Amino acid sequence: MAISSTSTLVFKVQRCKPELVVPAKPTPYGYKQLSDIDDQESLRFQLPLIHFYQHNPIMEGRDPVKVLKQAIAETLVFYYPFAGRLGEGPGRKLFVECTGEGILFIEADADVTLKHFDDALHPPFPCMDELLYDVPNSNEILNCPLLLIQVTRLKCGGFTFAIRLNHTTSDGFGFVQFITAIAEMARGAPTPSVLPVWQRSLLNASDPPMFTCFHHEYNPVGDIKGTTISLNDMVHVSFFFGPSEISTIRKTLPTHLRHCSTFELLSAFVWRLRTTALQFSPKKEVRFLCVVNLRLGFNSLPSGYYGNALAFPAALTTAGKLCQNPLGYAVELIKKVKTQVTEEYVKSVADLMIIKGRPHFTAVGSYVVSDLTKIGLEEVDFGWGNPIYGGPATGGAGVIPGLKSFFISFKNKKGEKGIVVPLCLPATAMERFVVELEDVLLKAKQLLCETQNHNGTTIPSAL
Repeated sequence: MAISSTSTLVFKVQRCKPELVVPAKPTPYGYKQLSDIDDQESLRFQLPLIHFYQHNPIMEGRDPVKVLKQAIAETLVFYYPFAGRLGEGPGRKLFVECTGEGILFIEADADVTLKHFDDALHPPFPCMDELLYDVPNSNEILNCPLLLIQVTRLKCGGFTFAIRLNHTTSDGFGFVQFITAIAEMARGAPTPSVLPVWQRSLLNASDPPMFTCFHHEYNPVGDIKGTTISLNDMVHVSFFFGPSEISTIRKTLPTHLRHCSTFELLSAFVWRLRTTALQFSPKKEVRFLCVVNLRLGFNSLPSGYYGNALAFPAALTTAGKLCQNPLGYAVELIKKVKTQVTEEYVKSVADLMIIKGRPHFTAVGSYVVSDLTKIGLEEVDFGWGNPIYGGPATGGAGVIPGLKSFFISFKNKKGEKGIVVPLCLPATAMERFVVELEDVLLKAKQLLCETQNHNGTTIPSAL
């Protein structure tokens, strides 16, 4: 289950001096406001992602650095706000000044092949700081390039495409829309197949603002830096859940819950084990924040919208109830909270941002998961074919380590397609998590065997 924690792989990267890539044609100057969903404190961080590509004989003689740099310049003609700089107005309202200054781009070469990575093509990646160099003074939210891209050639003829995105400007779906446009331009398209739409005012607060829903995800329960998780000695480990593990976990649920989504199932399972491993007090409030995509089921957002269109509804309980009840308890909490996200709910979040000063979501006792398995990161083809990995470059995201994780599509050495869940926890908690995970799965398999031996007796909800 645990497929990686650290790697001994070490390699050197020779980088050219970072340069600015500007739009290939003149673009409009002006100011564009972000939405009240975009500019909340929770999204004021840099999100790193990476794609690994194999050598493709069809592309022999074509340099991925030159191809991608030109495609980026052409794509920025359509996505010209990305070539601007972020500013902050009254009430901490964010806006983009469309200056056309460009994005940061790094050309690099690494003395390593894809084979050297072996089965480590998932977070945490070895030498990630080499594959996505943190250019000094470039990673602030305001007055810095909104994107940093590094294309690194590998000795085997493959390459990596690593990108750092200012999350206030776009979410996962919007980001994929942008790099898909780069991929289309790299393959010779004159324009992106989906034209970008700004229209951030669609997710702005009412005038006057007045939130109408309960938002447990923003409850003020303490300093966001003062979580009960020690940030010392943090360990990153990725866990692979293949068809066998997912099926085993699902069959332990009561019959009426077995049709829950894989996201609901794994979210409940990992949330529960993570809470146990962190040894919270039984009376401590804990939250599960699921990232809900507002493009699904909401008629107000047009095709091509690439801003943050998401909400963080929170399932709320205590550590004692979560860990002592069967797994179905957590599944039902998550299923219920997802149904709360209506258009009224989203407008209420935007209003809350204005009224409460754009707060960070509640960090104390929280666990946030973003499902990236269906947004198309693994299908971005610059001409060399689909990546052998496309997704987050780190095991978590945000300003607080260990608070947020992802579900990532992954194929293991056996060719099994499943989901990788990267986690970041203190070392002692991670040890407990691994032990508890193995124990729970073993007991689940034993229960299934016992059930089969009793000719179809209902499986008890022991997880």
